Amino acid sequence: MEFFKLYIKEEIATGVVILVSIILRFLVAKIVRRFARMSETLEHRTNLVIKYFNLLIGTVAIIALFVIWGVKTQDVILVVSSLFAVIGVAMFAQWSILSNVTSGIIIFFAAPFKIGDTIKIHDKDFPIEGEIDDIRGFHTFLKTKEGELITYPNSLLLQKGISVIKNTAEEKEFFD
Repeated sequence: MEFFKLYIKEEIATGVVILVSIILRFLVAKIVRRFARMSETLEHRTNLVIKYFNLLIGTVAIIALFVIWGVKTQDVILVVSSLFAVIGVAMFAQWSILSNVTSGIIIFFAAPFKIGDTIKIHDKDFPIEGEIDDIRGFHTFLKTKEGELITYPNSLLLQKGISVIKNTAEEKEFFD
């Protein structure tokens, strides 16, 4: 009982941090889903972006709990910087993965093309024209006129010039 009386401020602050993180997760999920509905984005892409935001919220909440419970800021910074150093060294070889994940989030919110659109990628060495079959966290699937399925990294979609040749959402005809 003495523990609860001694650390009442920390316990209340911990409860507030947990409550705020739960509310933030709920609100972010709702906002991303609303955006996805308006932009007609597939559910698995929406869930992927929500997972990324939940990871960010959880990380911030854990750091806040460290600070609340009196872990010295210098110690937290030391641990976080050490983790980033280790992750940085490990990810140096995997930089393209991180770049593709970031690009996947940007494409989710700001891409001028959607699944079903036919696009042309302006690459001087290897130009590609195909219909977007699926957009995932790391890569995009394109189907060419010949039926070939191409996996194209999301980071390159943001680096190369893209022309939307045919937007199938506007040209679809429905028959009874």
